[in-house]
Order: sequence, then C-alpha cells, then structure tokens
Amino acid sequence: MKKTILAAIVIAALGQSASAQTKPVTVSKVVNTEIDFDKLVDRKGIKDGFLSVADVEGIVFKPNPVKISEFYSTIDKQPGKLRWQPKVARISANGDLGYTAGPYVYQNGKSDDDKVYGEYVSIWRLDSDNKFKLLIDLGIQHPEPETEATGTDFKEPDLSRQKAASKDPFNGKKILMDNDRLLNSLFKKSAAAAYKEFFSPEGRYYFPGFEPLVGSDKVMKFVTNEAITISSETLNAGRASSDDLAYSYGTARIKKGNVVNNYYYVRIWEQDTRHNWNVALEIFSTIE
Repeated sequence: MKKTILAAIVIAALGQSASAQTKPVTVSKVVNTEIDFDKLVDRKGIKDGFLSVADVEGIVFKPNPVKISEFYSTIDKQPGKLRWQPKVARISANGDLGYTAGPYVYQNGKSDDDKVYGEYVSIWRLDSDNKFKLLIDLGIQHPEPETEATGTDFKEPDLSRQKAASKDPFNGKKILMDNDRLLNSLFKKSAAAAYKEFFSPEGRYYFPGFEPLVGSDKVMKFVTNEAITISSETLNAGRASSDDLAYSYGTARIKKGNVVNNYYYVRIWEQDTRHNWNVALEIFSTIE
C-alpha cells in the first residue's frame, strides 16, 4: 500500500539517527501546562492569557490562521469568561511536542443562555527555556452536552522512542507533508475510504456542531451517513524530534449533503509499531 512506501522511508531515517540517552518524560507536563493556562486566562483574561503562553510561531484561527501574538496584541481586552478542561493528552518521547483536547465553555453574560459550548485542541512546543509554548489553538462549537464529560485519556510516551534530533529536520517535515497530501488525495475518491486507510482505530474526530467522535468506525459511519465529501489542501506540518508525534494543517472544502462550506483542518499524527503515520485527531474549523 502507499503508506508502506512512506513507512520504509521513515524506518531508513530512524536508522540514521543516534539514540539519545533516556530521560524522564511524562504526559503530566503538557496536562499541567494546559491546566495552568486555563487558570491564567481565568485570572488575567483571554487576551493577556494567550499572549503570555504564545510560541513565537504560534497561530490561532480567527478564522484564518494568524499569529497569536499579532492577533491578541491588536485587539481590545476580550470580554467574557473562558474555561476548559483537558480530557485527552499526549506528549512525544523526547518531550518537545505535546497536545491536549477537551471541552470548553465560554460565557459573555450572567445567565446560562449566554453560555457557548464546544471542544478545543491545543498543540504545545518546547522552547529554548524548556517551557511549553502554545503553537496551535483552535476549537469547535456544539450544543450543550446532555451529560458532562467524565474520565481522561492521558497516555504516557514510549520512552524507547527517544532519539537524538535529526540533522536533517527538513526531510522529516517532507515525510509528514507527503503523508498529509496523500490523505488529501484519497479524499477525492471517498472520505470513508481515506479515513479507513489513515485514521487511527482510537482516533478522535471534531466536526462543528457535533460532539467528538472516537474511533475510525464511527468516523467512517459519520461521513457516510452525513453524505460528506472533502476536498483539502496541505499548508504546513511539523513533528517532534523523536519522530513519534506530529501535526499538519490546511484548508478544506466540505460538502455535507447539499451544503458546502470552507474550513481549516488540523491533524495530529502518531506512529504505530510499523512506523506508519496515522491520524490520532482531526478537527475542522469553519471559515465564516
């Protein structure tokens, strides 16, 4: 299969990198970073909170991708209260890339009718001071959940995947861009078939107006039942130095039944035991 060819390239690249000495890395680092960020926004407000944690290249979708520092430095203080909880989290074996996802509530008023519900996804990157900074942040809205989300899915990294950073990071990025473009090309034939090929069995799917779907079977059933067709294009990608966690984002034009809308997408990629890249999470953000 096409993925097998790309996996062979990855294995060759892995063999060229020297192993790094194992160092303690736990998923709690990215979870605690997200929790501290929520508390910071609650204390300082949305604008100052985001500016405090922004990566130098960090972006938000408002609705087009714009640097966090540029967007929040040019707006007035944003009103309302924004609170969220990380329910899903992963971190790379080298500890330099991580992400969390979970529910949020935004309220710009005093009554429950003023509340907006949804899901967020945050990608964090380690800076030169060994601190996580917000690289990508976006979310979707959906109706108020009938039941409150319980439990967490925080998975520890496989520390056997730790390795020295590649001397050719641009090649690593190219491999990710190629995988993302291949998935986008498969959408032209069938969204369900594309997800069957690339989506992780435990992957999470975030589509505006709907609560998250978990599992490739549910995702394939959703796109089939909703008569979804996707035309998408890769814009950028990046990955952890340990080659086990990555991200990509781009544009998408989605037809759902007889309705056509434009979106941005963000994908989180993880490698399986055969070094194939699979989509662990995908989220679409509507372009209003």
